[in-house]
Amino acid sequence: MPEGDTLHRTASGLAPHLVGRTVTAARARAGGPQVGRVVGATITSVEAVGKNLLIRFDNGLELRTHLRMNGSWHRYRPGERWQRPAARARLVIEVPGAVAVCFDAPVIELFETRAEAIHPTLARLGPDLLDPLWGPDQAAEARRRLVDPARARMTVSAALLDQRAVAGIGNIWRNETLFHERIDPWALIGDLDDATVERLVETARRLLSRSLASPSGRSPMWVYQRAGRPCRRCGTLVRSALQDTGIPRTTWWCPACQVGKGNSDGGSRRPV
Repeated sequence: MPEGDTLHRTASGLAPHLVGRTVTAARARAGGPQVGRVVGATITSVEAVGKNLLIRFDNGLELRTHLRMNGSWHRYRPGERWQRPAARARLVIEVPGAVAVCFDAPVIELFETRAEAIHPTLARLGPDLLDPLWGPDQAAEARRRLVDPARARMTVSAALLDQRAVAGIGNIWRNETLFHERIDPWALIGDLDDATVERLVETARRLLSRSLASPSGRSPMWVYQRAGRPCRRCGTLVRSALQDTGIPRTTWWCPACQVGKGNSDGGSRRPV
């Protein structure tokens, strides 16, 4: 599933070709939103918020896409051959000089921008780790949401993936963040002290920001998809297992580096 860094990179790639231009044609797959309503409107912004891509128009409408596991946005010149079959296009927006195509995305919504504050998904999102206006207030809110008593019995893995707590982290940066902070993925978020939670938020933000800024894309991973290979820090073989984080996902961890308090192999909830 594309994570916050990928969505922000996508928004940055689309915005120069869409913002300020008038929509000349728009179409969605049968049964999708009535995107013809944006034809003739000017695109005012293309923005990523967590794992959501938002396209806003000067007629008060807004498009939201969520790519889930398989979706992606492409940008083409008019008449250029698409890299994927047209049958997989869920949304097409044409402006002078560019065609933006969203392939395979399961979530495409059109709504009034003024309703964003009460949108059932957007209004509940936690602070976006890649928000350009990120500061102490956003960091404090992210920590507050993570340690909310309602999440106390969640594993730290599930809490980091909960977009209502903090937005933008997916399975890649969840695994990498926990490794960098030497935290057992099966530890409960309620068992971590405030300083540890604060470091988790800052490390996740740092890793996402570094990935977004890198011209070559993501740097080599420390544990993600490295099961059976030596830990880059201590040489112990990296392990993997399915973990229930709301949706079963693969967790990768170093059993030597990531031993939290009360979570040694003898008493951990993780697989042995």
